[in-house]
Amino acid sequence: MKWFGVLGLVALSECLVTIPLTRIKSMRENLREKDRLRDYLEKHPYNLAYKFVESVDPDLGVYYEPMRNYLDLAYVGTISIGTPPQEFKVIFDTGSSDLWVPSIYCSSPACANHNIFNPLLSSTFRISGQPIHLQYGSGRMSGFLAYDTVQFGGLIDESQAFGLSLREPGKFMEYAVFDGILGLGYPSLSLGGTLPVFDNLWKQGLISEELFAFYLSKKEEEGSVVMFGGVDHSYYSGELNWVPVSKPLYWQLSVDSISMNEMVIACDGGCEAIIDTGTSLLIGPSDVVFNIQKIINAKQSYSGEYIIDCDAVSTLPDIVFTINGINYSVPASAYSREDHQGTCYSNFDEGKGGLFLSDSWILGDVFLRLYFTVFNRANNTIGLAPAV
Repeated sequence: MKWFGVLGLVALSECLVTIPLTRIKSMRENLREKDRLRDYLEKHPYNLAYKFVESVDPDLGVYYEPMRNYLDLAYVGTISIGTPPQEFKVIFDTGSSDLWVPSIYCSSPACANHNIFNPLLSSTFRISGQPIHLQYGSGRMSGFLAYDTVQFGGLIDESQAFGLSLREPGKFMEYAVFDGILGLGYPSLSLGGTLPVFDNLWKQGLISEELFAFYLSKKEEEGSVVMFGGVDHSYYSGELNWVPVSKPLYWQLSVDSISMNEMVIACDGGCEAIIDTGTSLLIGPSDVVFNIQKIINAKQSYSGEYIIDCDAVSTLPDIVFTINGINYSVPASAYSREDHQGTCYSNFDEGKGGLFLSDSWILGDVFLRLYFTVFNRANNTIGLAPAV
C-alpha cells in the first residue's frame, strides 16, 4: 500500500500530508440491491442546474449550499471534529466548498444510520447560530453553522467553520455509507463569511504549498489517497500537464474537443468541463450522451440505467478528451462497470436541467482513476498525468 508508510505523518522534506481513501459500496449499488433504484432515479434525477442555484437569500439572512448528487460516490476518508476528536467518514469533494456532518440534534431517520457530532462533548466547540439549508432533490437538509477543531492526516485545523444537520428529509443519506462532505472547491462556493477547510489550512501555515492532489485506485478497496501541501511523484508517470482554470468557482477547465474513433462527437470548437471528485461518472449534455450510448450499443434497463454487453467491452472505442492540446483517453474498461451479478453498466450519464450550459461536462472519478490530478490554488491550474 503506497500510503501505508506516510499515513498520518508529515514528510518534512516536502511537507506533504497524505490521507488514505477507502473505496466503498455506492448508494446506487445499495439501492439496486434493495430494488429501490428505479424509484429513486425517478424522484431524484441528476440535475446539473444545482451548480447555478442562488447561494444566498439576503432577505432571510440564510445561506444555501446546493446539495450534490452523490449517488455513485465510492471513496471516503476519515476526519475528526472536536476535542476530544469525534470521527466521521467524509467525501473529499472538489465540487463543493463546505464541511458538514450530522448532529445529535438531527431527528431524521437518515441520521440514525451515521456517526453524529455531539457538541456537548467538545471543549473547543463554538456555535454561530447561523441557520443553513442544503438543497437537494425534493427536500432540504436543515442545520446550523458552528466552529471547532478539525483533524486529518496529522493536520490540526483550528476554528474551522462547518455545518451540523438538524433534519435530513427524503432518502438522500439513508443509503450512503459516508457521514458527511468535506468540500475542496473555491471559497466563492462556500457559505457566506466562512473559510473552507483548505483555505484555513493555508492561512494557518499548516501546508507548505497551496495545492492538493488526488490518486484514485482503479480496483483495490484501499490505495486511494488525497494529499495536501505537495505532490508524491510515485503516483503518476511522465510529466504533469498544467491546464489553466477557466473559471475559479469550480475546478473548471476548457476542453478542445471530445472524440471517438478519431471523429469529433462533441465539444466541436471547445466547451467547458469541471474536474469533480464529488461525481463518479462522465456527465454531459443529454443529446450527446444519448448518441454515445448508441455508439457503444448501450440499452436502457427498466431502472433507467444503460447496460452494455460485457463481452463487447473489449471491442468498444476509447472516448478522447482533448484538453489544452493533449489527448486524455478513457477506454471502455473505464467507462463501463460490472456489478457482482456480472451485469455491465455504462458510466456515461446525462445532465438535466435547463440552467446548465448546453455543452458542458463533468469529469468525475471515471476520469480521475486514469489521471492523477493536482489542484493548484497558487496559480489556478490543474495538473494532469497518467496515474500508475
